[in-house]
Amino acid sequence: MANQKLARRYATAVFQLASEQSAVEQVGSELRILSDAIEDNQSALNFFLSPVVNRGEKESTLVAAFNGKAHPVALHTMLLLVRKRREGLLREIVREYGTLEMAARGLDALTITSAKPLEAAELHKVVAQLEKIYGKKFEVTQRVQPDLIGGLRIFMGDRRVDGSVEGRFQELARTLFARN
Repeated sequence: MANQKLARRYATAVFQLASEQSAVEQVGSELRILSDAIEDNQSALNFFLSPVVNRGEKESTLVAAFNGKAHPVALHTMLLLVRKRREGLLREIVREYGTLEMAARGLDALTITSAKPLEAAELHKVVAQLEKIYGKKFEVTQRVQPDLIGGLRIFMGDRRVDGSVEGRFQELARTLFARN
């Protein structure tokens, strides 16, 4: 939880800087690319996260690799994380930045999980109903979880609505055990 709060602070500061330079989308995209590039290569990840590697060496490597190729705000964010020994927060900062980006566009994250892909009409109906109930617009991510037995699981930010059969059984069990 503390890491999430700290990552949110960093993401908010980076988002404000990017907003001032009218580069919110570019900075967000480049932070995601930098994060993915580091995390997809095990030796790069080990180098970036290693407490043994000198911070100056990490900084010079980042500058050599990304100077002129990444927006200055994105590059300086990476350098700041190295200077403050917060490299491990990068993935969470990118996630929080994405949340801020969606909020700036007037959207909230919505993840719908089902056993099989929903047809476009079904998905639209569920999303439209949620938008009406909550008075919000959503950026939808659909996930398929084949072992889910019927129904849907919906995640809206930190709110979870479990309409699956398994979720209903768990709710029934909690109710029954609470009475005893």
